[in-house]
Amino acid sequence: MLKTRAKYYLGQVVRHRKHPFRGVVFDVDPEFANTEEWYESIPEEARPAKDQPFYHLLAENDQSYYVAYVSEQNLIADYSGEPVDHPDLGELFGPFEDGYYPLHFQLN
Repeated sequence: MLKTRAKYYLGQVVRHRKHPFRGVVFDVDPEFANTEEWYESIPEEARPAKDQPFYHLLAENDQSYYVAYVSEQNLIADYSGEPVDHPDLGELFGPFEDGYYPLHFQLN
């Protein structure tokens, strides 16, 4: 059954359940929409179900900044109140306020 509602929203700060990184949601796919090659590169025992929302994140860890693609089951909300320092945040979002980043532009 396809889940029709995303748990997390654009501008929300989230963190990965298993890996040490956090990020800001900048796009959501209602179900898996990446390549099969990407999906198959995940060890079989750790592959998430495809019929759930997948999130595009401006992500950071202790070493770098990058874009991540993560299933909803592997994310949790980050309530630390700490901003994310990804250098591309300013292109999409306004300044960090009240625990999230407001959109910098109007969506269609």
